[in-house]
Amino acid sequence: MDGVRRVLLALPILLACTGAFAQEAWPSKPLRLIVPFPPGGAADTIGRLVAVKLSERLGQTVTVENRAGGGTVIAAQAAAQAAPDGYTLSLATTGQLAINPALHTRLPYDPVKSFVPVSLVASTAYVISVNANSPIQNLRQLIDEAQRRPGGLAYASCGNGTVCHLTGELLKALSNTDLLHVPYAGSAPAIAALLGEQVQVAADTVAVNAPQIKAGKLRGLVVSSAQRSPALPDVPSAAEAGLPQFIADSWFGIVLPAGTPAAVVQRLHRELGAIAQSADVREQLARVGLETLHGTPEEFALQIQGDIAKWGRVVRDGKVSAQ
Repeated sequence: MDGVRRVLLALPILLACTGAFAQEAWPSKPLRLIVPFPPGGAADTIGRLVAVKLSERLGQTVTVENRAGGGTVIAAQAAAQAAPDGYTLSLATTGQLAINPALHTRLPYDPVKSFVPVSLVASTAYVISVNANSPIQNLRQLIDEAQRRPGGLAYASCGNGTVCHLTGELLKALSNTDLLHVPYAGSAPAIAALLGEQVQVAADTVAVNAPQIKAGKLRGLVVSSAQRSPALPDVPSAAEAGLPQFIADSWFGIVLPAGTPAAVVQRLHRELGAIAQSADVREQLARVGLETLHGTPEEFALQIQGDIAKWGRVVRDGKVSAQ
């Protein structure tokens, strides 16, 4: 009986030690990183770079799983429903967590409750551009022409309900203009339409615009950020162009399923911080027009909540739908 009593008294200590050991042992098997877009493009580039660097630092393989489709809803649902054990990471985007809630009346995930934010990883600003042959030389001239001809100027976006689209709608709201939205199935055909002068304006990322602007085929009128983009140093910022509230970007961050142990969140946060400080990571992302970011989980959560409110207003005011 005394032996049994001693075992029972020692059991809580043994269980505590076992729990601590289990936490310390993470990760003990390969991880997966869900990316909500197909191979190629900014999101996939970020996801694969993060996966490689995390693999090196964690000592476990991190496999990228591209789950494209459904306007990023499919990937978000898979991430939200994954086991909260730290072995499924997700590359979350502005569209998934901040825009989809306004576009869809019902989602198979909650942008706030279904995930634990770990850290922002990167972001890119947007550019309002025109064909290099256009007589419009700056943002002020674009606004004047749009106000003179309501509905007479068409702007191309990379798709309905995308950040490209909503960046154009934000510009319309702030400048009191009526630009005609023409959605395309991605950035490539949208920019091709502007190069072919089928539309007069386009709203797309720095990464997409930079090669064409540097080649002298497009003219950048404004970057949707508080400062100029290092990738496009000759294009004025929103404040310089006279529209300081014109701030729009796409961010990418790592989230985990709700309920993931805090110790795992903290470990991943530290590792992502080290990755963000890496010179080669910064250089690789800068080459495609992306700014490397890192912040606390709390700061990431505030970013998500703030953007839900911001883009929700743009969707409602612009009467934007998912179709």
